[in-house]
Amino acid sequence: MSTYKEIQGTAVQNNAGNLEGAAEGQLWYDSTNTNFKYSYGATTSAWSTGGNLNTARHFLGAAGTQTAALAFGGTTEIAVTESYDGTSWTEVNDLNTARDRLAGAGTQTAALAFGGNPTTGATESWNGTSWTEVNDLNTARYVLAGAGTNTAALAFGGFAPGPTGATESWNGTSWTEVNDLNTARYSLAGAGTNTAALAFGGTPSVAITESWNGTNWTEVADLGTARYNLAGAGTNTAALAFGGANPYLAATESWNGTSWSNQTNLNTARYGLAGAGTQTAALGFGGYVPGSVSAATEEFNTGVAAGAWSTGGDLGTARYNLAGAGTQTAGLAFGGVPSLALTESYNGTSWTEVNDMTTGRNSLAGAGTQTSALGFGGGAGVLTELWNGTNWAEVNDLNTARDFLAGAGADNTAALAFGGSPPAGVALTELWNGTNWAEVNDLNSARRELGGVGTQTAALAFGGEVPPFTPTGATETWNGTSWTEVNDLNTARDAVLAGAGTNTAALAFGGDPSSAATELWNGTNWSSQNNLNTGRERLAGAGINTAALAFGGIAPPVTLAATEEFTDPGTIIETITTS
Repeated sequence: MSTYKEIQGTAVQNNAGNLEGAAEGQLWYDSTNTNFKYSYGATTSAWSTGGNLNTARHFLGAAGTQTAALAFGGTTEIAVTESYDGTSWTEVNDLNTARDRLAGAGTQTAALAFGGNPTTGATESWNGTSWTEVNDLNTARYVLAGAGTNTAALAFGGFAPGPTGATESWNGTSWTEVNDLNTARYSLAGAGTNTAALAFGGTPSVAITESWNGTNWTEVADLGTARYNLAGAGTNTAALAFGGANPYLAATESWNGTSWSNQTNLNTARYGLAGAGTQTAALGFGGYVPGSVSAATEEFNTGVAAGAWSTGGDLGTARYNLAGAGTQTAGLAFGGVPSLALTESYNGTSWTEVNDMTTGRNSLAGAGTQTSALGFGGGAGVLTELWNGTNWAEVNDLNTARDFLAGAGADNTAALAFGGSPPAGVALTELWNGTNWAEVNDLNSARRELGGVGTQTAALAFGGEVPPFTPTGATETWNGTSWTEVNDLNTARDAVLAGAGTNTAALAFGGDPSSAATELWNGTNWSSQNNLNTGRERLAGAGINTAALAFGGIAPPVTLAATEEFTDPGTIIETITTS
């Protein structure tokens, strides 16, 4: 038999207690507690932003997976069909019968659409290119649910008129009536196949869940949150329920075949949305949000690295609209309201006052490290100052005076300045070569009070305020030459949110109104992380996406000195037990 050392290449280490600095998956023997232990990274579930539908709508039908989905129909009685490739939606051939409040089943290339409003039993089959009318449901209805494939589907519930429990099975040619739901209802959700399905929620706002075994429906454990006009994904033993009306819900629940458990909420609460995919990789799109129909798409994943904020040492002077540079254990804070020149240095535990800036100001931007930083703009000015680890020195000015701008850069010889005001927002971008600023290509979206991270040749701009004074989640990436629009923040915000990291691995946190929201950027999408302990706006940040620093800010009317440290991922230590 092979030994652990022969398999892993290392011996089992003996240690009294938990092994500090253990690598993920590392095994050791705890001589104090006389047992074996190992460590692994903490994970969570999270919704992240996907590409928007081309046509905003709710009460639409859906089929497919998270990376290969189909959206069809919707309010108000449209026939539009769109295909999703995991990044963006593309319009394809329309349904033959325009409708909303319909159900769907199948895949992106082999789907079934059935029922809908105006009250209909119309059924259409999708072959990956076009829709073909096939045999109708026996009971015409709308706001029904579906499960299965385009050759073996199940239709259940709906309004016919009046709530119905009618269930029908599709064999690829025709529908056959089978045993009804135990509770007649409409505006419910479904998951699974035509021989093993799950029905949950519905009108009037219920939490009722029923499981189908191919012959009968059986009542099982209820949803934690009663709701209707919700979406579902997965199977009858591993399902996901999300969104819905009660009146607007973001609540997400996971079904393990026995009971429902709470998961991370949708970023945008809504009802009348559609769902596709599995319990661990789902897609939610469309729906109705307060005051408007939505085109937003969100992707749900499990196994996302989970980080957490903990308390660090307070700034010596509470302030907001300040700038930051450096890392979590070697940070720099400078400027701030009211027109401060004050500079402080952080050693991972506490802040120490160092030499002041030559000119006090607020609403400036910063870049670089604790020993090689650059401060620029602020107070609607052009002033640029260079920090060498000991003193600040004035250097050549920005070409365009501005405040509430963002910056990026590895040190004081190579930086990028972008966005800002006045007026309500500019798109101007300038590049610093260690001596002078030069104007380069503009942001696609003019804005102020935005966040920025990265380097002179690879930066990320996110959030901010676009004219006229509207928070945005817009995100753009800089490749050294031009800006490209990428997926938005899940939560639009301004009021000088902060960031840390690079243009492929970033963290965004804080913002207006006194937000605690924290989001992680993986180079493609933003996903929600654990919130700041103290919600705030007009703060500063430093570090990287796995080891960030947040400091200062304001939670009106209180100006903050509070510092928080973000660590990602957290580590869980597991004890191996034997019986």
